[in-house]
Amino acid sequence: MPRVITIIPARMQATRLPGKPLADIAGKPMIVHVWERAMAAETGRVAVATDSDEIAAAVRDAGGEAVMTRADHASGSDRVFEAASRLDPDGDADTIVNLQGDLPTLDPLLVRACLAPLSGTKLTDIATLAAEITVEEEKTNPNVVKAVGTPLSAHNHLRALYFTRATAPYGEGPLYHHIGIYAYRRQALERFVSLAPSPLETREKLEQLRALEAGMRIDIAIVDTVPLGVDTPADLERARHVIAGAGIPNPKS
Repeated sequence: MPRVITIIPARMQATRLPGKPLADIAGKPMIVHVWERAMAAETGRVAVATDSDEIAAAVRDAGGEAVMTRADHASGSDRVFEAASRLDPDGDADTIVNLQGDLPTLDPLLVRACLAPLSGTKLTDIATLAAEITVEEEKTNPNVVKAVGTPLSAHNHLRALYFTRATAPYGEGPLYHHIGIYAYRRQALERFVSLAPSPLETREKLEQLRALEAGMRIDIAIVDTVPLGVDTPADLERARHVIAGAGIPNPKS
């Protein structure tokens, strides 16, 4: 079994919802909900990586692990790599999961699903998730990132060819909504953060294109649902409604 560390990068300076990691949802900060969901996946060690003393304190008060990182990271992946180096300096963990800190209603099974492509072949550098788009307007929405890939022999797995904000691929057939959860082989993460931003990454504003342009292999597990990401005050209210109304189980209660 791979030795896995799940790292949740979190910072206070969100453009559309400042301070969102500490936004209250059913009496707990959002980042604590995400940490609980990650713990419920039971894949191994889980830690929050942050440059905020407030976020770190909230996680530790809930019984979680937090690691302080530099404030000048250009991306969440850079923060995750620094955190992995601090948490596991001897490199015992061979798989690092980068889990967004704004997914308070996350199904823990999605974390496990993201690891599956790495067990299929040693050729895969990075694994991620996507779900078939069923809402028509999402097919042309540039905020819904499309994953384009070729089917593999494994059921519901694709090898990524491209990620785009455009509507792709053309023609009849399903379109897939990319879900920004990543499982990296440790060496792949180290290589990824050493690369300069790539031309297509800069153009599409999609970090994962840096890996594809460098010849790294990304495999995609197809899942049934897209988790609710909290980017705006309206999203936050939806998350509060879902958690309060749907009775999402609390692993620590």
